[in-house]
Amino acid sequence: MGKKNLLAFDLGASSGRAILGTLQNNRLRLTEIHRFTNQMAKIHGSYYWNIYNLFEELKTGLKKCVSEHGIQPDSIGIDTWGVDYALVDSEGRISGLPFAYRDSRTNNSMEQFFKQLPKEETYRLSGIQFMQFNTLFQLFSSVNEKSSSLKNAESLLYMPDALNFLFTGIQKNEYTIASTSQMLKPGKPEYEPILLKAAAIPANLLAEIVQPGTILGNVLPEIKEQTGCDNLPCVAVASHDTASAVVAVPAEKGNWAYLSSGTWSLLGIESPAPIVNEQALEMNFTNEGGAEGTTRFLKNIMGMWLIQECKRVWDTEQKTSWQEIVELSDQEEPFKCLINPDDPAFLNPGDMPKAIRNFCHKTGQHVPLNNGGIARCIYDSLALKYKFTIGQIETITGKKIERLHIIGGGANNKMMNQLTADATGITVFAGPTEATAIGNLMMQAKAAGQVDSLKNIRSVVKNSFEVTAYRPSSQLDWESAYKKFKQLL
Repeated sequence: MGKKNLLAFDLGASSGRAILGTLQNNRLRLTEIHRFTNQMAKIHGSYYWNIYNLFEELKTGLKKCVSEHGIQPDSIGIDTWGVDYALVDSEGRISGLPFAYRDSRTNNSMEQFFKQLPKEETYRLSGIQFMQFNTLFQLFSSVNEKSSSLKNAESLLYMPDALNFLFTGIQKNEYTIASTSQMLKPGKPEYEPILLKAAAIPANLLAEIVQPGTILGNVLPEIKEQTGCDNLPCVAVASHDTASAVVAVPAEKGNWAYLSSGTWSLLGIESPAPIVNEQALEMNFTNEGGAEGTTRFLKNIMGMWLIQECKRVWDTEQKTSWQEIVELSDQEEPFKCLINPDDPAFLNPGDMPKAIRNFCHKTGQHVPLNNGGIARCIYDSLALKYKFTIGQIETITGKKIERLHIIGGGANNKMMNQLTADATGITVFAGPTEATAIGNLMMQAKAAGQVDSLKNIRSVVKNSFEVTAYRPSSQLDWESAYKKFKQLL
């Protein structure tokens, strides 16, 4: 295997990075080139993403790779969070800033949509879990609001596709990111006409869907001029960040589950086909597209967003490190209070510590007043939600989960990893923490012919990165805590 220098742009809801991957002799080495913050912009009461600022940050990462590190990458790839999109007008310009999924305009959109098409039928046609910010409901809201930007749009591009468009001028939608929209047929790169008709979404708005690993084309001459790069292919990787992360799970055969732990916790299994039935609907599981025709059967859980938002509020009074938060939480009595992480009150409350205290007060529990008590409440509750969700997966599939792979930034939290092992009663394997960027890079490698399959990719990942095992070892009464937790759901 010849040496390849690949550049991954990995964008999350709170930060973004440019990561250089050097692939040689079945080993991948990572170098962080550029890191930047990302946050929603509140303008006239609505929340947006500043896509132009994100584009400038990506170009900065490319320029640093070339000028500061002296490396011309062989390709670039972009992954982001799901559901959000940009609209392109007839003149080939992005019209306005894309809405952010936490915007309140979709608060009642699902209930309104189900008047057009029943919930059960919507799930049967899409296989996607119901969340008010799914693209289907975002567009339905815009239709009802008679949005001028939607009326004047020629095409819709999901966030990574829109950034690819800014780099290349090419308008294509990648399958894994499109699958988060709730507008595709389960397990197929095809839009479902019945869903589009129910939402009054024009079918000609939707660009061609391409598979992960597709080379879109070279970056535009202006990008070369601004960054110093050569003719540079842009690859449509598994563009949904969770899809990229799952590509990098260093798993073997057997019944394993993954937990992609970041702002969101995505907990699920890699299935050869969609699982769309009454149980999956009742338990609100989703069937999103994966690499090589696989399906990501999973559930979205409000993850590290809970503690990230607490830290943001605490930092306005006194800066606190992540390690200090973990240490403070470790000193607190476990299970003193618990929350349902997915309660709508936590979607975007503005003051997360206050929202958690309010939840505990309303549910007649101890109200945590200090930072450590709130953090412990979050960590215990997340571990119990993971236990609950794994139980649901086992019920639906009839198969026992034998091990759990935690990937992403949350895999750095040793305390949370051990709590998860203790709560679920199964061994947890933590790492790699940079799974999303690794999956992005390895799909670029596949596009270049350096690897030929998911199995091959995972072999490279296992060969390149350490994984830490956490075995159940707690003496705490997790079963009593679990009974208390289930009453909150």
